[in-house]
Amino acid sequence: MKVLITGDHAGMTLRNEVANLLEEMGIEYEDAGASCTTSVDYPDYALPAAERIASGEFDRGIFICGTGIGMSIAANKVKGIRAALVHDMFSARATRQHNNSNVLAMGERVIGPSLGREIAKIWLETEFEGDRHSRRIEKIHSYEDK
Repeated sequence: MKVLITGDHAGMTLRNEVANLLEEMGIEYEDAGASCTTSVDYPDYALPAAERIASGEFDRGIFICGTGIGMSIAANKVKGIRAALVHDMFSARATRQHNNSNVLAMGERVIGPSLGREIAKIWLETEFEGDRHSRRIEKIHSYEDK
C-alpha cells in the first residue's frame, strides 16, 4: 500500500503523528502537506493530493486540517475519490468496510494525536467487504460518469 498524506497549517501535529504511524507500520508514504504554521488554503493541498490518488499514483490518502471538513469537501470534488471525515473508531472501520473510502479526513482541532493514530491504524488495516457494498459504490461511479 502507498499512502499520500497532506494537510494545511492546522493539521501539522496530527499529520506528523500519522507519518510516524505509517513508518512504524512499514507503509510507504509521501507527505505533501504544508510545512508552515502560517495560514494556508486547504484546497491548495487537498485537490492536488486527491488527483494523485484518483490517478492511481497512491492507493489511499490521509488528509488533515483543523476540522477535517474542508479537506473532505475539497477531496470529494475529484472524480473517483471517496473521502470520509472520521473522528471515531467505529466510523473508521465502517467507511472502509462499507464505502471503500480511499481518503481519510481528520480534524486536529477535533481529536487528539492518540485518537488520530488509532483511527488511522484501523482505517489502514480494514478491508472493503465488497458484496452489496460494491453495488452501492458502482452507483456512485455511474453518477460521476454522467
